[in-house]
Amino acid sequence: MSRLLRFIAWTLVIVGALIGLLRLTVISWWRVPTGDPYLEASVAPTLRGGDWVILWRGTPPLEGDLVLCPEPRAQGRMVVARIVAEANDHVTVDRDTLFVNQRQFDTERGCDPFTTLEPKSGEAVVQGCRGETVGGKTHFRGEPRPNLPPPTQAESDVPSGHVFLVSDNRQFPWDSREFGTVPRDTCLEAIVYRLVSKDGFFDVANRLTLIR
Repeated sequence: MSRLLRFIAWTLVIVGALIGLLRLTVISWWRVPTGDPYLEASVAPTLRGGDWVILWRGTPPLEGDLVLCPEPRAQGRMVVARIVAEANDHVTVDRDTLFVNQRQFDTERGCDPFTTLEPKSGEAVVQGCRGETVGGKTHFRGEPRPNLPPPTQAESDVPSGHVFLVSDNRQFPWDSREFGTVPRDTCLEAIVYRLVSKDGFFDVANRLTLIR
């Protein structure tokens, strides 16, 4: 029994040291804020306010990555959105349609409808869901509702050293359509994994999930 206890103790020490080393170098964890209705609506259906996620900062984020960046117009506020274009790209966003350098990104079959809250009124809204491929990565996006006001449109040339961000929720975006392009060197962390959801570890469907 003593050997087993020593083995367990040493295993815990080694795992703890490894996690600590990773935490100091390439990963961190973060809780998606609650109480910010615009941010919470914009990250659906990929995430929800209250989710705990792992951030990767070992390599620069790439096109298609979901990133965490400081909002350029609001000190201390963070934005979660996807890199869709980089320096010298021309971007057009019209409702759910996204063009970069006149190329439209591929979409595929839908996923299950989901419910989010309209940021201004707080009313529940059921949205459709569809897959979209950006940078070789396929993620789910929230579709606009025809009975709601259309989201902000945008057309932009991305300046040097910047990226253009687009929210996964196309009906309720909080992205470069609202605050412009973002300096690339402020977007250092990609959201790569969800540890647990806002509903805790026993929300089996939304724990220990890879974020694409």
